[in-house]
Amino acid sequence: MSAGEFVDYYELLQLSPNADVETIERVFRHLAQKYHPDHAESANKDRFVQILEAHQVLADPEARAGYDVRYQDYWQRKWKLASVASDLSDLGDDKQTRERLLSLLYVQRRRNMQNPGLGEFEIARLLTIPVELVEFHLWYVRTKGWVERLGTGHLAITAEGVDQAEKSQRLNPEKLIEAHPQTGESTGQGD
Repeated sequence: MSAGEFVDYYELLQLSPNADVETIERVFRHLAQKYHPDHAESANKDRFVQILEAHQVLADPEARAGYDVRYQDYWQRKWKLASVASDLSDLGDDKQTRERLLSLLYVQRRRNMQNPGLGEFEIARLLTIPVELVEFHLWYVRTKGWVERLGTGHLAITAEGVDQAEKSQRLNPEKLIEAHPQTGESTGQGD
């Protein structure tokens, strides 16, 4: 099991987390025989190796106790994910976050054509959302072609992104050109 990837050994062995040692041994023997590389009909070397790893951990009481802590954490995160997915109001928040993201990049490009991009951490701070959530929204707007990665590594809005941002009711381009932040001077509109 690699550090970044959790493998549900109970699911892999088709066991309850409450299974006793005898049950673990019986199921392990059955699955190991079934997926053994020498088995003519159902050989599966990768699956066999995973089954061996699962058995090593779940058959050792100390290793199993440590694994069970990670297992509980894994499922708590999964249940939170399911809870968020069932709360449809978060989807509306995502749309607003993407609109705010495009507005932010719109303003940055409009105000500084020499340096039109922002970094992911900078965007997260300005939007006051976790960088992990920014990554999701950046994936979406980049896939749509609304944002591009510059040679500097920063992200900037594209022409399609400008069109999308202006189409949004949340962005009023008239307000953006009233005052230029670098000079603090009014452009003369609305004076």
